[in-house]
Amino acid sequence: MSFTQTTELPVSPEEAFALITEPERLRRWKTVSAYVDLRAGGEYRFTIVPGQTAAGKYREIEPGRRIVFGWGWEGSPDLPPDTSTVTVTIEPTDAGSRVTLVHEGLTPEQEESHGMGWHHFFERLETLIVKGDAGQDEWAWAPEQLDPSNAADAALSAIQPVLRALTREDQPKPTPCNDFTAHQLVVHLIESLVGIGGMAGTTIPAPDGPSAEDKVSVAAAAAIDAWRGQDEWQARLLPVELLLHGWDLAQATGQTVRVSDEVVGYVRGLAEAFVPGGRERGSFGPEVTASGDASPIDSLAAYAGRTALI
Repeated sequence: MSFTQTTELPVSPEEAFALITEPERLRRWKTVSAYVDLRAGGEYRFTIVPGQTAAGKYREIEPGRRIVFGWGWEGSPDLPPDTSTVTVTIEPTDAGSRVTLVHEGLTPEQEESHGMGWHHFFERLETLIVKGDAGQDEWAWAPEQLDPSNAADAALSAIQPVLRALTREDQPKPTPCNDFTAHQLVVHLIESLVGIGGMAGTTIPAPDGPSAEDKVSVAAAAAIDAWRGQDEWQARLLPVELLLHGWDLAQATGQTVRVSDEVVGYVRGLAEAFVPGGRERGSFGPEVTASGDASPIDSLAAYAGRTALI
């Protein structure tokens, strides 16, 4: 069976094609992280939401017009990677572009579930075009199963809006973290992610993207994947690093990290294994007393020695 969805977008076919193929744009409406080797025979890998990763190979590519790729889910016995087919066709219209998606090779049950998924993400794509921001994906809010990898994906999803909003004017602003400016903290976070990922025996080159969000997202995705499914201390440290430093950057720039209490509670449990020893080494300051109405993430930051700036 197959599922079909069509939407009209007020953008050129070239822009529509970029929105469905470029990782930095995919993260704005469809994925937490995305690897793309955009050529016939090239592979892709999308973490759609924490704990759910789609993967396959590109089969046909006509820039600005058409793309065909295999689709399936890592760890799924019913629809493993590359075992169904997605075709996206882009046609020019007077107002912009018509984008038509056809997903073939599905059982009736899969057609129903994937139809719900494509409808959800096409709505987010339309919102992105109209408002310039699709907002955080509610489906990534509270993963069904929290482990270090899924928690790290959830933390990354929560801090990406903060990273996207950073401007050049924000770079010299102070943060709650060890006298780092916002720019220095982004550099520190990237170096930390590259280092943690490298401890898995994988060489992770320092990312060279166009924005702080791109650099951090690429480094984080590589580090998370290097430790995915493991419960070593390096894997447990990743969500702590992402969430705390995301909070630091939000504080520095007058933003708020929106993250579920379930994720914060899980990360707090991980942090309690690292913070006491880190205080002795000077990595964390003394615990700060949180206000009585502090949110869970503000309380986590206070436990880690952070004093709120806003």
